[in-house]
Amino acid sequence: MIGGYLPESENTDVESLRLGSVNATVDNIKARALNSSYGCAYYPWVKILDSETATPVWVPPSIVALGVMAYTQEKSQVWFAPAGFNRGGLTQGNSGLRVVDVREKLVSKQRDKLYEVNINPIASFPSEGIVVFGQKTLQAVPSALDRINVRRMLIFLKKEISKISSGLLFEQNTEATWSKFTAQAKPLFERVQAGFGIAEFKIVLDKSTTTVEAIDRNIMYAKIFIRPVYSIEFIGVDMILTSTGASFDDL
Repeated sequence: MIGGYLPESENTDVESLRLGSVNATVDNIKARALNSSYGCAYYPWVKILDSETATPVWVPPSIVALGVMAYTQEKSQVWFAPAGFNRGGLTQGNSGLRVVDVREKLVSKQRDKLYEVNINPIASFPSEGIVVFGQKTLQAVPSALDRINVRRMLIFLKKEISKISSGLLFEQNTEATWSKFTAQAKPLFERVQAGFGIAEFKIVLDKSTTTVEAIDRNIMYAKIFIRPVYSIEFIGVDMILTSTGASFDDL
C-alpha cells in the first residue's frame, strides 16, 4: 500500500518532504507503471491525534486507509467498499484514529485527476468532514479487480475454499468426493450472495474439469464462476421540466 509521493529535496525538514503535490504524485505513479490488484495508493497525508499524548502528528494516508478497511470488515462485510461517507469517514474515527486535518484540501478536479491513475483521494468536505473518497486498486487493466472491495472479497473466498479443500486432501478422487466439495462450497457462496457480495455464481466440478488426465496426476480441479456486485461510485440524475399539459402517465 502506498501512502503518497515524497518529492526529492535537499531540504531534510520532514514538513517540507511531506508536502508533495497532486501533479507530482500522479507523475510518480505513472512513471512507476504499477499494475497489481493487491496494492492501492492514497493521497494526501493526514494529521491525527496521538492516542496517548493527543499531540498532532502527520502520517501517511495508508495508515488510516487500513483502519477503514478493518472498520468496514467489522461493521459491514469484507466485500463492501472501504470508502465513502458511511464507512470511510475519518473525522468520525472510522479508521480507529482521530483525523483532524489533511495536508491538502483537494478540489473536485484534483480528486478526479488522482482517481484516473488509481490513486484514492482523501477528501475534505465542509459538512461531512474528512473522508476516504475512492477504492481503486493499482491494477492498470480495467476489470472487476480494479476495485478494492472485489479483490478483498476474492481473498476472503480463496481462504475459505482453501479450508474446504484441505479437508479433502488425500481422499479418493471420485464423484462422491467432488459432490462433497460442492456441498461444502455452495453455502459459502450463497452466504456471500445473500450479503450482496455476489450477484451470481456457479460451481463446476465434474468430468469436464477433473479429467482422466487430471485424475492420473492426482488432481481434483474445480471451476467457480463469480459475478461480483459492484459499488456505486458515480450517480447520474436528470431533472426534466415538462409543459403544463404534459401527462406523467406517458413518461
